[in-house]
Amino acid sequence: MAYRVTLIPGDGIGPEITEATVRVLEATGVVFEWERYDAGVDYMARTGDTTPLPQAVIDSIKRNKIALKGPLTTPIGTGFRSVNVAMRQELDLFACVRPCKLYPGIPSRFDKVDFVIFRENTEDTYAGLEFEKESEGVQVVRELVERLYNKKIKAGSAITLKPISESGSERIVRAAFEYAVANNRKKVTIVHKANIMKFTDGLFLEVGRRVAQDFPQIELEDLIVDNTCMQLVIRPETFDVIVTENLYGDILSDIGAGLIGGLGVAPGANIGSAATVYEPTHGSAPKYAGTNLANPLAQLLSASMMLKDLGETDAARRMEQAIIECLREKKVTPDLIANHVDKGLTTIEFADAIIEKLQRIPARA
Repeated sequence: MAYRVTLIPGDGIGPEITEATVRVLEATGVVFEWERYDAGVDYMARTGDTTPLPQAVIDSIKRNKIALKGPLTTPIGTGFRSVNVAMRQELDLFACVRPCKLYPGIPSRFDKVDFVIFRENTEDTYAGLEFEKESEGVQVVRELVERLYNKKIKAGSAITLKPISESGSERIVRAAFEYAVANNRKKVTIVHKANIMKFTDGLFLEVGRRVAQDFPQIELEDLIVDNTCMQLVIRPETFDVIVTENLYGDILSDIGAGLIGGLGVAPGANIGSAATVYEPTHGSAPKYAGTNLANPLAQLLSASMMLKDLGETDAARRMEQAIIECLREKKVTPDLIANHVDKGLTTIEFADAIIEKLQRIPARA
């Protein structure tokens, strides 16, 4: 049986790490039919298209229900809104799942880190409900706030709205608890700021506590987001599954990546009821595009997540074991070598080293 998967190489280093990942995936023996589509700023520059996210890409993902994606560039402060956010909203990919697991041979300040973050993807301040300063929208909101709260928003302000819904909160929290049960996790931590934002974050926490009652076998913990940040960098081993809102999840995911060696080793998946997109957490790193030195590990681990979700658990096990053996032997790209004395491997050499290990690991009956 062949799995038809939408393949989006991405911008910058994306095509290189995606090529390496495809080679390793195919070496597992699992058969794929790749439906390749380009997107992002490199695609726009090459084709003259005015959109970074062609409708054909969305249609392909809807049709195949699964995609493997490289990083896509988002301009800071100017240009189009994040193509990643647009894709998540268009496909209703409500859960961003980011494992934070420390692997042998990767430099870190900690010895044991193994938790998973469930970040709500479609609401909160990332919903895109913004009003530019001095716009008509800002004026309407200012007048509404003054009338309802008898408070004034300063002139010259820009405004972002923070919608948190009961239904959106329930499905992300439920997904986190269901993951905990399926993967033998013991605790779910709900992260919020309900002490200050009593209606939005308060609703998220209230719904989370209610959902937790359906999973009495899983320990429930709730933490304020600033306390969570502190606890993560003091005792990360106490966390198991974290579920939180969009903005907090974005920040906590980068903290988690820092605990395990950086964004270059941080995989991710964006999951919806009708489709899933697997992608690395890091950006497109255009400075290193074309050098054949980009680290493909985050993309590889995202692909391993894909294998597990497809039910190809033995292929995922073999792939992960081969990666671990390469890490232990320092058969990796230069950025994964702590002392930077050794030259390290190129992107493709790293993939080939994993494939060599993979072919020696027997499959389980």
